[in-house]
Amino acid sequence: MGDLDVSRGVDRDRLVLEHVPLLRHIVGRMSFDLPSRVDRDDMHGYGMLGLIAAADSWDPSRGLAFSTYAYTRIRGAILDELRRADFLPRGRRERVRELEGIVARLEQKSGLPPAPEEIARELGCTVEEVDEIFLTAMSAVQTSLDDGPSDHFAALLSDPRSSDPVGSVEWEEMKVVLVESISELPEQEKTVITLYYGEELLLKEIASVLGVTESRVSQIHSRALYRLNRSITARIGSGGVA
Repeated sequence: MGDLDVSRGVDRDRLVLEHVPLLRHIVGRMSFDLPSRVDRDDMHGYGMLGLIAAADSWDPSRGLAFSTYAYTRIRGAILDELRRADFLPRGRRERVRELEGIVARLEQKSGLPPAPEEIARELGCTVEEVDEIFLTAMSAVQTSLDDGPSDHFAALLSDPRSSDPVGSVEWEEMKVVLVESISELPEQEKTVITLYYGEELLLKEIASVLGVTESRVSQIHSRALYRLNRSITARIGSGGVA
């Protein structure tokens, strides 16, 4: 019995060590949707607990690859801790609600979500400050905070590829609209979207390419997603997609 316990311990340790790169990858990708004040080392620690728990509970006889199983456990452990830590100050949440109200009001007036530049004028701030509010809103969406943005506003900050199953007729039509919308993005935003989704680079890698900070890449990413969804909404509304 003792030899069996030792063997299980060795297997668990091997799984954990072999999948540390997966943990780093998850933390690197999740960092896109979180403000810079969220400590990367803390996220790594939360994720490591999830990885260890996955190694302890994984049952290979169920046919699920460990990497697939561990991915869910690691990401879930990080999100659980972020929710518990309540990392979004009340003032920032109020700022998100203010921005969301402006978006709803201007959209009702014109039939289209306002451009980031319009939002900045209404708020009396810079576009960069709007980017930071977008990122705060995305963080609330990603961590499923109870008082997060409405579903409609959350959709404007989501990955537009996730609305239809890959391979479906709707997806094929969406792909055309998506390519056109990406081509019309400002150069910096287009670069971030291409490197993140096309090349699957991490936050720090994109920051190095652009010569900006990692937090700035996160902000540009949130603005690019908003602008993409705005463009897609306009195209669909004008008959671009059946």
